[in-house]
Amino acid sequence: MTTVETPAYVPGHGLLTGRTAVITAAAGAGIGGATARRFLEEGARVLISDAHARRLKEHEAELARDFPGAVTAVPCDVTDEAQVRTLFETAVSTHGRLDVVVNNAGLGGTSPLADMTDEQWSRVLDVTLNGTFRCTRAALRLMREGGGGVIVNNASVVGWRAQAGQAHYAAAKAGVMALTRCAALEAAEYGVRVNAVSPSLAMHPHLVKVTTPELLEELTAREAFGRYAEPWEVANVIVFLASGYSSYMTGEVVSVSSQHA
Repeated sequence: MTTVETPAYVPGHGLLTGRTAVITAAAGAGIGGATARRFLEEGARVLISDAHARRLKEHEAELARDFPGAVTAVPCDVTDEAQVRTLFETAVSTHGRLDVVVNNAGLGGTSPLADMTDEQWSRVLDVTLNGTFRCTRAALRLMREGGGGVIVNNASVVGWRAQAGQAHYAAAKAGVMALTRCAALEAAEYGVRVNAVSPSLAMHPHLVKVTTPELLEELTAREAFGRYAEPWEVANVIVFLASGYSSYMTGEVVSVSSQHA
């Protein structure tokens, strides 16, 4: 298979100028971190959050060097309702309003279903699905009072396509898709749009740690471009969904994938 080279990085165009955004699981080099940088490049004020406080602080310092005064960080474990409330209260008290929320927090793992423990199943669903629910609920309460907003959830192609060893993660991501659609219908009357992205394979250091080289090679071979996505390529689609360019879209799950049918 011929590998198509990664395209040149796309510069910002001010698509989110003046917006205030909360992005969960935004520390480090994954999709959340890339989304935070892309939002800042597009003119947004960004509150980044992550359960890993030290790594979050380091990423805040890195972004602040390039975007002084535009980024703040609040540690948050999305399985803890009190921490979720504090996160969103801080966003409003710091910036005065909330325009965009990106629910990126998720937890994976690999285990055959017959060997999977209750704790493994529950932990993945609590972070990936319940965490998205908690943050979506908090965001909607603020956005319906504030006159509108946008929520973008991070799903996955495994919510549609089966993969061995991923029953818990696939169930959680399918749940995120269903949550997105239902929340969108309820939120429309408040001027709030709710959509999701569904990436196939975006490479980042954490994925390398939890995935075997053999599986990564197999997953990459499924991609029509013969390569994995860079996190910023997924972030570009999140920017689109957060911006006015997607003003008539709600309840949609957008596949960010080059997979063969």
